[in-house]
Amino acid sequence: MMMLISYDISLNDPQGAARLRRIAKHCLDYGVRVQYSVFECDITPEQWVVLKQKLLQTYCPETDSLRFYHLGSRWRRKVEHHGAKEAVDVFGDTLIV
Repeated sequence: MMMLISYDISLNDPQGAARLRRIAKHCLDYGVRVQYSVFECDITPEQWVVLKQKLLQTYCPETDSLRFYHLGSRWRRKVEHHGAKEAVDVFGDTLIV
């Protein structure tokens, strides 16, 4: 299933930058960064449970914001991209880095 994750982490406290890095790392472990604070994650329901738990344990609910968009398995029809940063379909084909 495709999950779109976005976040806004407050940098007004000393731990904000560390939380921002940890949130990004958790998302990078499961998906691809498509904007600075937006990730596309093509994951199993079991992986989603683990990732969501990590994110919810990392953020500060009083100052930070997390958004989860469940795009499902037919996500390709729901996503349209225009402009800079050509979209790479890393989920449809083999990607060698």
